[in-house]
This record gives sequence, structure tokens and C-alpha cells, in this order.
Amino acid sequence: MPIERIAILGTGLIGASAGLALRSHGFAGTITGWDPSALETRIALETGAIHCAADPAIEAALDVARSSDVILLSGPVFTILEWLDRLAPELTPAQLVTDVGSVKGAICARATGKYNMLEMAGFLPGHPMAGKEVGGAANADGALFENAAWLFTETKDTQGMSPAARTLANDWRAWTARFGSRVLDLAPERHDEVCAWVSHLPQYLATALSALLEDEFPSKEEIQAIGGRALREMTRLGSSPFSMWRDIAHTNTEAVAASILALEQRLQHLRENLKTPELREEFVKANLFRNGL
Repeated sequence: MPIERIAILGTGLIGASAGLALRSHGFAGTITGWDPSALETRIALETGAIHCAADPAIEAALDVARSSDVILLSGPVFTILEWLDRLAPELTPAQLVTDVGSVKGAICARATGKYNMLEMAGFLPGHPMAGKEVGGAANADGALFENAAWLFTETKDTQGMSPAARTLANDWRAWTARFGSRVLDLAPERHDEVCAWVSHLPQYLATALSALLEDEFPSKEEIQAIGGRALREMTRLGSSPFSMWRDIAHTNTEAVAASILALEQRLQHLRENLKTPELREEFVKANLFRNGL
């Protein structure tokens, strides 16, 4: 059976964008949204990301989940972990939970033993590599996932999900491809390592640079007069929400710390070679990397 009823728990930027993408690509079923903020669900409803908005109470979310084929968990990592615990005893083997969490090791570990056995609901861990530095349903975009990678981190545990849940999982993977995403599979550990370098490190670099400039130029008059495109691009991520990145720092600590340490060492190397040929070599390597993207 194809997916007919979807519950989106968390109708912020990613959740509402998923709803818009589903509807713009021909999803004929029902999408119900839930969020702890009634304002977020109202905006998601008004923009057409969802068909129905549930009350902000937790029990209302559970009611919606019980009556859905697929439950999409969209929010910070800690929130997703909490929902995995809440939903496990409420669902049947004919249902599927999937997520958009930015860290997969901790999420897959939490799901172990609670999902993907014949008598349990299925769980398909996922992560679209798409977003904005601003959140909320008001900033949602149905085209957000076009040409972006949508990563899935199935493990040996997911091979044990019921036939009904596997059918839903395959259907959901097909929907993400319809959004224009490049569907890729990675092991959870590899996902967290790669994302620490290509997603998490850029965020913490932008945060550190933005915070440093705030300390150095609190009035911002000179910055506004002199700073150009390079400054805006380098600090764009500095306005990202703390709650999301706090959770990533807590659940992918080792990989993030390793990438930050490597960057510290590289910056030290640059500082020590500002007047040597080594500086040119760094620019050559940087251009090789950029030209290869």
C-alpha cells in the first residue's frame, strides 16, 4: 500500500518544506502537522504545507501519529530522541517513523530495540542536506530539497522491519527522489564523520567568526561601511538557531571536536607562514578543492 496519511511532528523550516514538497509533487493523501508552537502549525496550514493542524498538546501529537502511515520527525536531535521513545509503544508494525535529524549515530542507537522488528513499527533514519540560516514555517520552501542529498543511514536493524513498514520505507525514499533530491546511503558513523566536516564545522566556524567580530566591532559602523560580500557569506550562518546546534554539539561531540582541532592547526599553520611560500601552497590546495566541487 502506498503512503496515504503522513504526520509531520515539527512544522518548522524542514517539516513545512517537506509538506510543501509533497503537495507540489502530487501527494494525494493527507498531511497533518503538529508543533509545540500553535503559530508554526497555523503558518504551515495557511501556506498549504499541511492539510490539518493538531493541537500543541503532546497527546494530540500521539493521536495524529497513531492514525498515520508515516510519521516524519522534524526538529532538533534531542527532540527526535524524545519522540522515538514516546512513539515506540504507540505504533504498529504497519507504520513507519522517519526523521530529518542532523546526527545519525545517536538517533540510530536510540531506535535500536524499539523499532524494526516484526512486531514493531519501522524506523528509517534520514537526513536531507538542505536548510537555511533562518527557521520557521514562514521560511519553508517546497523546492528546498532540489539537487540536495537526502541521506539514509539504514543499519542491519532496519533489515528486520515488517513487510508493511518496508513498503512504506521504499515509498518514502521514492518521494524524496521526486523532490529532486539525490538519495544516498551511508553508515550512521560515516554520516556523522562526514557531516562534521562539511556541515557542522562550517557552522561553528561562522559562529566563532561572527562572535569574534561582535566583540571587536560592537557598534558595527565600520563593519557595515567596509564589509562586503565576503564578510556576508562567511558570517551568514552566524544567525542559525542555538537549539539545533547545541544538540549536534552534544550528540556528535567527538567528530565535531576533531574537525575543529584540525582547523585550529591549519589556521596556526597559516599564521606561522604568512611570509613564506607555504602560504601560496595553501591557496593552491584551496583552489583545487573548490574547483573540484
